[in-house]
Formats: sequence, structure tokens, C-alpha cells
Amino acid sequence: MDVRTESDSLGTKQIGSHHYYGIQTQRAVENFSITDIPLSIDPEMVIALAMVKKACALTNCDLGVLPKEKTDAIVAACDEIIAGKHHQEFVVDVIQGGAGTSANMNANEVIANRALEIMGYSKGHYQHLHPNNDVNASQSTNDVYPSALRLALYNKSQDLISALEELVDAFGVKAEAFKDVYKIGRTQLQDAVPMTLGMEFGAFATAIAEDIVQIKHTAHLLLDTNLGATAIGTGINTPKGYSTKVIEHLREVSGVQVRSAENLIEATWDTGDFVQLSGTLKRYATKISKICNDLRLLSSGPLCGLGEINLPKMQPGSSIMPGKVNPVIPEVMNQIAYDVIGKDVTVSMASEGGQMQLNAFEPVIANCLFLSLGMLTRGSRILREKCIQGITANREKCEEYLDKSVGIVTALNPILGYEVTSALAQEAVAEGKSIKKLVIEKQLLPAEQVDALLQSAMGQ
Repeated sequence: MDVRTESDSLGTKQIGSHHYYGIQTQRAVENFSITDIPLSIDPEMVIALAMVKKACALTNCDLGVLPKEKTDAIVAACDEIIAGKHHQEFVVDVIQGGAGTSANMNANEVIANRALEIMGYSKGHYQHLHPNNDVNASQSTNDVYPSALRLALYNKSQDLISALEELVDAFGVKAEAFKDVYKIGRTQLQDAVPMTLGMEFGAFATAIAEDIVQIKHTAHLLLDTNLGATAIGTGINTPKGYSTKVIEHLREVSGVQVRSAENLIEATWDTGDFVQLSGTLKRYATKISKICNDLRLLSSGPLCGLGEINLPKMQPGSSIMPGKVNPVIPEVMNQIAYDVIGKDVTVSMASEGGQMQLNAFEPVIANCLFLSLGMLTRGSRILREKCIQGITANREKCEEYLDKSVGIVTALNPILGYEVTSALAQEAVAEGKSIKKLVIEKQLLPAEQVDALLQSAMGQ
């Protein structure tokens, strides 16, 4: 294999000549064979790193730190990465020591070597353009990595928001379709009071809509970055005016209205916004898992369960039981939720574990959040496309349960009183008769009034 030799403060290493990354990336690959998942798995993060580097190069040029020739080459290399090129060169493990230094240097080296080619030099000829001195000028991992992470998470959260909005719409369509399907509501898995299936699905839509509001609010917090803080927030090694101008450039480069954090020292170590995002994702995961539990219960059977709704049949459900079909789509959403809830614990512990002016554990926070966002986005779209949109109602079954249930006696309470309705409930259970039939037989109320009371109980 054709190789080039690169050196750093620890010695020398041979790098494949075709690679754009350099010696520090190679050391990280050797040191952190942890997950076998490279940084390129999250293209949003790779693109965000390139956006940050481009903004920094433009700022350094404005303030006289970088000559225009180097700036143009760095910007051109960054633009290629932003366009989706060279992502395979981002090879460091997503879990790494050093607070993201390996990820930052991976970006510095790829950008530097591609910029060298653009300038007409060979890879590794860092005397012409250097990963640290030029690409990383006026920067530290401690402001680059979290700033890129915030930008990437903000952009990725927009995909989740879109998926949830589509899911809310799908539940809303079913709420309208089922608005006249009368059924019995249940509390503690016992018969409660009348409702419609449309009300049940409308409540699902509302629950998810509430989470959209929370995710949007948390995503807005991610726009506060510490870019320009460098090592610990004091802005050491940056020219005057850098922190203001670099944010202006990052807005232009990214199209996102990022802001400079109020206190750069605090912002360099504080990971509270990541904890809040994780908690918001956990909130949605918990609620969508509960909804999926309900879908599985409502569709249970088909003959010996509730059977009030039918889920789309996606695949045979058993290798031994012919004809069995399982609720596989809600089941996979449940499992996604369990994983997200577990990752929230990791994010909390990693955030708490930071010391002094830096949190060294942002890589694991990043990995958890990217995975959670990705799984929830894909899972929500699959749930909508392969489950919710195809749900049908078993109207006769719903109305049969309602007719048999003693739960409707609650609607008669205001007219007949608690003692009479309690006796009716006991008699209905003992004799297997419907409440409505008993009330009419005993001439306690006319059928029309019973129907009117039931309608009123459901807000109809």
C-alpha cells in the first residue's frame, strides 16, 4: 500500500496515501476501537463540523489571522464536506476520550489535506497549510465540538418534529373517521364510562402534539453556542472581535440563527441543554410507548381479546402457529422507547460527571442523542405508515361491549341516584343483562332518555 509518513509530538506513523485524515486521527482509531461505529454514521455532525470550520476560517481571514489563499482552500474543502463528500474519512469512533479532540482533529486533518490538494500540494505537506495552525486557528476542541454538536442536534431535531407532526395528522384522521364509533372507556383495565373511538384517537394526537411543543422549545435552547470560547471560555488565542464575528459567519454558513451564549465559561462546561433534550425525548418515548401498548390491547385477539380495532397485517407472526399475526409495528416502537429511556440515564450521568471548566464526556452524550433522535424519527414514520394509517374499527364489537358494560350506569347517576344505579350494576352482572335493557324493563327511564344521557356523557 502506498503510504506517507506523518509526525506529531509522540512520534511518527504511516498513513495510507489515499486518506485525507492524518496521524492524530490514526492514533484515535487505534486507541478507541470501542463501538466500531465511525463519526461518519452521523452525517449531521460531520456537516456541522465543516460548517463551524468554514465560519472560523472566514472570521480568521476577516481579522487578519489567515491569508486569503489558505482561507479559500479551507472554505472549498469545507463546502465539499457540507455537500456530502469525504464523509468516509471521518473514521474516529463515536465514543472517544479527550472531550471530542479526536473528532475535531479528524475534521482538521481531512480539511487540511483536501485544502492542500486544492492549493496544488500533496497530502501531508503541512508546511503549506497546517491542521492545527491554520484549520484550527483561533479554536479549541472545547468550543468547536460542542458548537458543532448543538448545530447538528438542532438540525436533526427538525426531522423528528416533522415526523411527529405527520403522526399527529394520522391520528387526527382516524379520530375523525371513528368519531361515531361508540365504545366503553376503561380505567385500571376495568369498564369505566362511555366514549367514542374517535375520542381515544384524538387524545393520542393531542398527547403527541404536546411533545412537539416541548421538543421545539428545547431545540431552540441548542442555538446558544460557545464558539469563540476556545479552551475554557476566556477566548484565549483569538483576535479581538472574533467571538462576535464568528457567530455571524456561522449563521450565514448554516442558515440557522445560532447565538453566542451569555457566559462563555459557563457554556463551555454546561451540558444542561443536552440533558433537557434527552429528557424531552424520553417524555415522548414514554408516551408513544403507552399509546402503542393501548393499540396492542385494543387490537388483541382477534377472537379472544378485545378486538376493537384491526392493525394492518404486516407479516406472519409465528414459525409454529399458522395464521397468527402479531402487532409488530407497535412492538418495535415499544423497544425503541425502552432504548431511548435507557440512553437518557447515560446522558444524565455523563452530564453530571463533568469537572471544572469542561465536560469530557460529550462524545457519549452526542452518541446517545443522535441515536435516540434517529430511532424516534424513523420509528415514528414507520408507525404512521405501516400501522396508524391502516387501522380500522370493529364498530359492532365496540358497541357490543358498550351495551354489555355496567360502566354506562355512571351516565344515569344524576337522574336515578347512586343507590339505584349500584343495584342496577349488580343485577346486570348477575343476570348478564345490559343496563339499558334493565332500565327500560323496570320503566325507570324511557329508551330515548337513556340514549340522550349516554350522548351527553360523551359530550355529544
